Amino acid sequence: MSVIYDSINVFGERLTVCGTDPMTGAYRDGCCNTGLNDRGTHTICAVVTDEFLQFSKSKGNDLTQDYPPSNFKGLIAGDKWCLCVSRWIEAYQAGVAPPIILEATHLKTLDYFPLDVLMRFKVLQ
Repeated sequence: MSVIYDSINVFGERLTVCGTDPMTGAYRDGCCNTGLNDRGTHTICAVVTDEFLQFSKSKGNDLTQDYPPSNFKGLIAGDKWCLCVSRWIEAYQAGVAPPIILEATHLKTLDYFPLDVLMRFKVLQ
């Protein structure tokens, strides 16, 4: 299991890699790191579902479509992806929030959502 040593997850431990196929993260480093250049706060490591992908598309962000200029290959159900906190919250409120890999979810997420709620969506890595 890969670890990013300068970032912390929601358990106060070292942040693990979310996904590298496709390469995810605001900085395309495979991790849900965040910082000043992460305008969307891409801190939640989710395992996307068809239901979530359709929801995201309905909100104007079609994650299933390839976008060659940024070397993005569209997502399919089962892909691991660093989601924006705001989109995950919208999906949660709509009842379509995807499961989360908490070991790869950045501590910053707790500024927006409590750990006890996130735990209900936990999947093992």
